[in-house]
Amino acid sequence: MEKTEKLKNNTLVFGILKGCLIAIAISLIGILFFAFVIKMFGITDEFLKPVNQVIKGISILCGVFACLKKDNEKGLVKGLIVGLSYTILAFVIFSALNGKFSFDKSLLNDVLFGGITGSICGIIAVNFKKKTRK
Repeated sequence: MEKTEKLKNNTLVFGILKGCLIAIAISLIGILFFAFVIKMFGITDEFLKPVNQVIKGISILCGVFACLKKDNEKGLVKGLIVGLSYTILAFVIFSALNGKFSFDKSLLNDVLFGGITGSICGIIAVNFKKKTRK
């Protein structure tokens, strides 16, 4: 029984890690694509924040779906963990790429956004998989 519990815990950790890494990869691709669009069409700065939030939301959604691919229980909790983990990891990666770490109100907003989005996506992912199985 102990071996089964360890296997389940490892699966949970690897699922969350897989979800975070997929979300980060999608964010990097989305940001690179958007940077290309900005360069080509000269888009103004007012579109940066909304598009950035959309990229984050799509990244979290894909990461949560990847995390819950094999296991469709506790979607709210797993989605919350993926959303928060992704947000913190993305902050570290993008701050390192930018060369400066700034801890301010926008970081708190991003963490809240990531947690709430991850939770909602987790609920959607679990219920979506239940409907597709029937």
